[in-house]
Amino acid sequence: MKEAVQLAEGWSLDHDGSPLPARVPGCVHVDLLAAGLIPDPCVGLNETEVAWVGRRDWTYTRELAPGETAAERHERTDLVFDGLDTAAVITLGGDEIGRTRNMHRRHRFDVTGRHGPLRVAFTSAYEEAAAVRALTGERPNAYPEPFQYIRRMACGFGWDWGPTLVTAGMWRPVRLERWSTARLAAVRPLVTVRDGLGRVELRVDVERTGRGADHRLEVRAAVGGVRARAEVDGTGAVLTLDVPGPRLWWPRGYGEQPLYELEVTLVDRGAATAETPPEDRPLDSWTRRIGFRDVALDRSPDAHGTAFAFVVNGVPVFARGVNWIPDDVFPSRVTPGRYRTRLRQAADAGVDLVRVWGGGLYEDDAFYDVCDELGLMVWQDFLFACAAYPEEQPLRGEVEAEARDNVVRLMPHPSLVLWNGNNENLWGFRDWDWEPALRGDSWGGGYYLDLLPRVVAELDPARPYTAGSPWSGSWDHHPNDPAHGTHHSWEVWNRRDYAGYRDSVPRFVAEFGWQAPPALATLRRALPGERLAPDSPGMLHHQKAEDGNGKLNRGVARHFAPPGDDFDRWHYLTQVVQARAVADGIEHWRSHWPVCAGTVVWQLNDCWPVSSWSAVDGDGRLKPLYHELRRVYADRLLTLRPGADGGTGRPVLALVNQSAAPWHTAVSLRRLRVDGTVLAEQVLDGPTVPAREVSRRTVSGDLVPDAPSAKEFLVADADGLRALYFPVADKDFAYPAPRYDVVVRTPVGPAGPAGAGHGGGEGGGSVEVVVTAHTLVRDLLLRADRLGPDAVCDSGLRTLLPGETIRLRVRNAVETGANAVRGAFSSVEPA
Repeated sequence: MKEAVQLAEGWSLDHDGSPLPARVPGCVHVDLLAAGLIPDPCVGLNETEVAWVGRRDWTYTRELAPGETAAERHERTDLVFDGLDTAAVITLGGDEIGRTRNMHRRHRFDVTGRHGPLRVAFTSAYEEAAAVRALTGERPNAYPEPFQYIRRMACGFGWDWGPTLVTAGMWRPVRLERWSTARLAAVRPLVTVRDGLGRVELRVDVERTGRGADHRLEVRAAVGGVRARAEVDGTGAVLTLDVPGPRLWWPRGYGEQPLYELEVTLVDRGAATAETPPEDRPLDSWTRRIGFRDVALDRSPDAHGTAFAFVVNGVPVFARGVNWIPDDVFPSRVTPGRYRTRLRQAADAGVDLVRVWGGGLYEDDAFYDVCDELGLMVWQDFLFACAAYPEEQPLRGEVEAEARDNVVRLMPHPSLVLWNGNNENLWGFRDWDWEPALRGDSWGGGYYLDLLPRVVAELDPARPYTAGSPWSGSWDHHPNDPAHGTHHSWEVWNRRDYAGYRDSVPRFVAEFGWQAPPALATLRRALPGERLAPDSPGMLHHQKAEDGNGKLNRGVARHFAPPGDDFDRWHYLTQVVQARAVADGIEHWRSHWPVCAGTVVWQLNDCWPVSSWSAVDGDGRLKPLYHELRRVYADRLLTLRPGADGGTGRPVLALVNQSAAPWHTAVSLRRLRVDGTVLAEQVLDGPTVPAREVSRRTVSGDLVPDAPSAKEFLVADADGLRALYFPVADKDFAYPAPRYDVVVRTPVGPAGPAGAGHGGGEGGGSVEVVVTAHTLVRDLLLRADRLGPDAVCDSGLRTLLPGETIRLRVRNAVETGANAVRGAFSSVEPA
């Protein structure tokens, strides 16, 4: 059988002629950090101090002993790199064995019988990009860095949420593979379900040694108790396994996620000239988990434009999504456990779709394994973002090889539901003045509209492909037309109040979001010793968006009195606005299902401590937005939408039922004065919302709050859910000074959502906090990290009516005294 030997140990990094211990997988920054030669680039202003690292060449060395590559037990020894970042020359014993220029694909070299110093010499990514640009000519770009000229993680060159830290190194595992006669070069399982029959059509590519050319080879496969075998014809074999009545894989919230072990074995049946075949000899094996499910993309034209809706096992799905970026500036530091934590946080927030964004990575298999288990659908971008990409060599060949490599690697995963050609490049070509600047030069359109769909159709034809996001489906419509296909909604964040989300009902909102700073504990760790202010040096350095603070401040000013020099107040209000903005968009668009068939929030996570659009900050702490996602992405949602349905201008009550069962409930509607006095009320006794549907009705006139008085609001309650409608901005509403009691008790029962939070499990500082309101208390927030850096609260923003009581659970607190807990609360105050 084939043997694999990991080459994780024994590497050194050449630093100015001196060897440093090197970590593999890893990168040069991680090694320099471990040696104490650079400061942490994620702290303070250190990013600028280490910029030189990305502009130098770096060499890694390891000795390969004769016994490691000798052909004594096996005919062939291959040196396999799962990921090299990025332009490298590999030599062994002084002889060149290969060159690479792509971070996103695997490389394999025959090193049989060769030994000596193994050197991997990396050229600066800037130098490689400059050389390619000299060959292809200039191309427009949304950012000043040259990422479109080199096949590596684009956001490593800096983004509007990420630092410029251009890495080099062996960022994925390195190993020796020893084999004889033949090996499995590629296994492509095409999994389909039709009429209760699960089918796995396996296409297997085989590589033979010279001596194995005349051997009779057989591929054997098994899944779900079904077995099949096929002779290898030259270098390939095709076999089919039909599994009757398989249990279907469903997205989270729609059913279970059964996974089946698919085993493939390559067997040597002896030389074709042998009179008596020897006993079958296994040569190589391949095992993956698969799931049986059918996925389609509804892109049919209708009265509203052109649909874009996922249909899984025949069931249309409103996608409750988040965008995913690399979870660390140095991706080799992201472990399987970290993937599980972050994705568990997504699932606990009600998310059922994760879009892997095109400026990042094809993530490790561990990422997709967790998505398979949790029922998180994966929308996978091909790695092109926000730039015109040359289609000439040497890039074109790399793009095709990269696409083929990753389609084959990822296609076994049932969670993968969509291949997407690029992020915003079709939009950029049409709308960002690229077209005239290009003067007919290539820009990537040939990739998205020709090459990539052909690769997917050849290798993974059972999965949908779309040319880009946003994309209307054809040049007959603007690429970002909200009535056709996918839409990116950024005009609201950039220039308007979040109420602007209500102005349209896109068919599928693939990007939208609102910024907020990270948790205070995250800022204190990342900006040690700095007196925090919105415009303090560290805060500005960890704000990468163009006019980011200006947009944050304008967002606050539209709703609240300016916080002045009170940083703590500014921090609270910006987080409130972020949570409200995203919730307002999702509530509006979900209430218009099935016209709108999904929202994908920008973004779930961060790669470092930064003011950004994330729900989970760079240290893994949950922002208030995270808890709002749990509310608005729940299977059942109650919402009051400001609107003009029927021309009345009255609010609209919407009951959104994404569960599999009808929702039969009574809805209580109350028009209240600010002091809690009931001015009018109505009970809608027993409206039933069918499964996967939405019910909308206009609120009666006597329940509409009097806006000029600025003292009335509307409350809807049903089955423990609540919706609020305030007719004027907070700064214009007559809020009382908030009064409430806080009592701290020893907790009883389990804590909040599994995996939600920065800290570990239960600690000695776990308490229950009981809050009783004496007045209206709007958007009360217990900021748990004030009670200790690892403290986590199970709840976010909460609004209490006079006399109401809530119970919150805090775990891992250092400070648990009543005064400390009381001081950790913030709420909306009178203007």
